[in-house]
Amino acid sequence: MLFRRSLRTSAAALALLLPFAAGCGTEAQAEAPSSVSAVTLRVGATGWKVEEAVLKYAGLDDTPYQVKWSQFQGGDQQLQAIRAGALDLASSSEIPPVFAAADGDPDFKVVAVQRGSTLNQEVVVPKGSEVTDIAGLKGKKVGYVQNTTAHYFLYRLLKQAGLKWSDIDAKPLLPNDGIAALNGGGIDAFASYGTSIITAHQQGATTVGSGKDILSGNFLWSARDSVLKSPAPRAAVADLIARITKAYAYVRDGHLDGFAKITADATHQPLAQARKDLLDAQNQRPTQARTVGDDAIASQQKVADAFTELGALKQHLDVKSFWTTDLNADLKKAL
Repeated sequence: MLFRRSLRTSAAALALLLPFAAGCGTEAQAEAPSSVSAVTLRVGATGWKVEEAVLKYAGLDDTPYQVKWSQFQGGDQQLQAIRAGALDLASSSEIPPVFAAADGDPDFKVVAVQRGSTLNQEVVVPKGSEVTDIAGLKGKKVGYVQNTTAHYFLYRLLKQAGLKWSDIDAKPLLPNDGIAALNGGGIDAFASYGTSIITAHQQGATTVGSGKDILSGNFLWSARDSVLKSPAPRAAVADLIARITKAYAYVRDGHLDGFAKITADATHQPLAQARKDLLDAQNQRPTQARTVGDDAIASQQKVADAFTELGALKQHLDVKSFWTTDLNADLKKAL
């Protein structure tokens, strides 16, 4: 395909650039790399390593730098790993960076936006439940994944139904723990996302509320400040984000069935369902990266203000303080 050939050309140019750019040094590596092969990006993934898988499927995993992927149950854990110095690049919804920044002076910046699907972001109840809508959750034990999209859309759904957060017995749970609690009778409903929602439906759960039309579809790439200080890792970050965008374009360009099979195997769901979910997701909002702009910052500010209203944030947070356009030029070239 044309975009694959152009990407390999840009990768070759990147390989020539990085040895010279790397001389500036970065804390992301133990010492300044003398060549592109010495640049290593530690990158997070939520649920299953879908980004790593789609790059490999599209034949775009031949990066002129090293990538080490780590799997997490949520973007909140990725941001914790960023803060702890265990990751260089994290992917998340708009919510985790808000709470990571609210803990103190953030040592990371949001560097890019990845537009993506808001499907499989739901409040579910177990098989046989008498609850049929959000209003029915009043007085119930409701699990949710704290500091994530689930936290946000649950709050907004309750508000739409005329309920306050205090009207439910809210239980913060990790996705896997929430599914176990839902099936074991420990909670009456669960707000979660992604693979955990797929699993819940496989086990008979039904949907009583969705974040599909509440969430913006903005998923954020956050990088450690130290990564942004040197041209070499900064260019590598831009190249990796661009490759993921082009890999999804490859999937949409007549190669959906093969990636549906990979998805089905990874998520343990029937192939037909995996194909439908993948097709629906890409039809709703094609996965693609964008540079940082005022509209994306304003969207996250709206989310932060909602959490301030809820009382989850102790004071107003100006989200613009942890966004940067430093990657925009590199990302535009890579895309």
